[in-house]
Amino acid sequence: MGVYDQGVKLASEMDGVDPLKGIRQEFYLNDEVIYMDGNSLGLFPKAAEASLLRVLEDYKRMGIDCWTKTNPQLFLYQDHLGALMAGLVGASPEEVTIMSNTTLNLHSMIATFYKPSAERYKILVDDLTFPTSRYAIESQLRLKGLSPEVALKEVKSLDGRTLDEDMLIEAMTEDVAIAVFPSVLYRSGQLLDVARLTQAAHERGILIGFDCCHGVGAVPHEFSKWDVDFAVWCTYKYLNGGPGSNAALYLNKRHFGLHPGLAGWQGYVKDKQFDLLNTFEPVRNAGGWQSGTQNIFSMAPLEGSLELFNRVGVEKIREKSLKLTDYLMALIDDKLTGYGFSVGNPREPHRRGGHVALEHQDAVRINQALKDNGVMPDFRAPNVIRLAPIALYTSFTEVFRVVETLVRIMDDRLYENYSSKRGTVA
Repeated sequence: MGVYDQGVKLASEMDGVDPLKGIRQEFYLNDEVIYMDGNSLGLFPKAAEASLLRVLEDYKRMGIDCWTKTNPQLFLYQDHLGALMAGLVGASPEEVTIMSNTTLNLHSMIATFYKPSAERYKILVDDLTFPTSRYAIESQLRLKGLSPEVALKEVKSLDGRTLDEDMLIEAMTEDVAIAVFPSVLYRSGQLLDVARLTQAAHERGILIGFDCCHGVGAVPHEFSKWDVDFAVWCTYKYLNGGPGSNAALYLNKRHFGLHPGLAGWQGYVKDKQFDLLNTFEPVRNAGGWQSGTQNIFSMAPLEGSLELFNRVGVEKIREKSLKLTDYLMALIDDKLTGYGFSVGNPREPHRRGGHVALEHQDAVRINQALKDNGVMPDFRAPNVIRLAPIALYTSFTEVFRVVETLVRIMDDRLYENYSSKRGTVA
């Protein structure tokens, strides 16, 4: 009997022995929707609501005194949240800060580290990374008076899904100054060997940074142990910080003595910040790369969510995530391949992140049919439906129901009722 034929009974048995099953109740869930899009925007934890409401109440009661008379102190909120985040990424608290958004944080890092010379002037990227990284890097090249056609070095995927790490390392030639890669590919979910790539880059005198938007919160990271130079990531996907919540930045403590490439007053030494001197003196930690005044209401939900993450532990989250995606892939193999579906992500646990890339030539229409039939996925061109069962709030029974819904959509040809043109937001 195949895994699909064992039906909801097997899924219920797995739910019954799930050590994280109680955490599900700590989120706001819609009983009419199976939410499989937490890799784009995570659901709202009740703890995140509580921390946001507390900060709002502090502001209501205190006005400007909320900056310094709250616990934690809002003037140093980025340090408090950075410390809560540090354990998830294997860093010391002073190496992590919460600020701005992912793209601007990458701009800040490139502006800090990119010092092109006649010998080393190229920035190494891949052709599968989320495009915002490329936009930021090309912008920084132009600011230096360099053409991306000349100074941007790209490694192309062999299959359009994954990256060959040997090819990435082979491209680390003597003319490369900085390499920037994703830790997890946004479309296929491939998990790169960050430690290996970092070691290879440093052996060749190259600085290296990572976009970890699709990794942090789903996969354990060890930035300090791996000696990564810098990393940036958002907080509204797996970390459930809410729409547009402030992003995060890791900076290796080896670089604390550098001058921030995009300096601003919020990065100033704290006991002198309100002296308002014209000479910039940055804090000698990741917080020295802060720029403008932080967006407190966009940071507050993250406090509650990170406390939940630290209570559960990222290793337990990863363990359940792998079980959920293993089960989903087994169901796909058992029942959906006959309908033209295939799995586009790596199968090995050490090579995949937190979502399954379900491929089909009619992915756009099937994705829309899923939304109208109680499942919330997302589509990524050209043919991928991303399904992300989230360890903190997705059950094994829900995973089974998703595949059951797909079978019904295909049997009844419901997808034929939809346009093959994707919506504005996929």
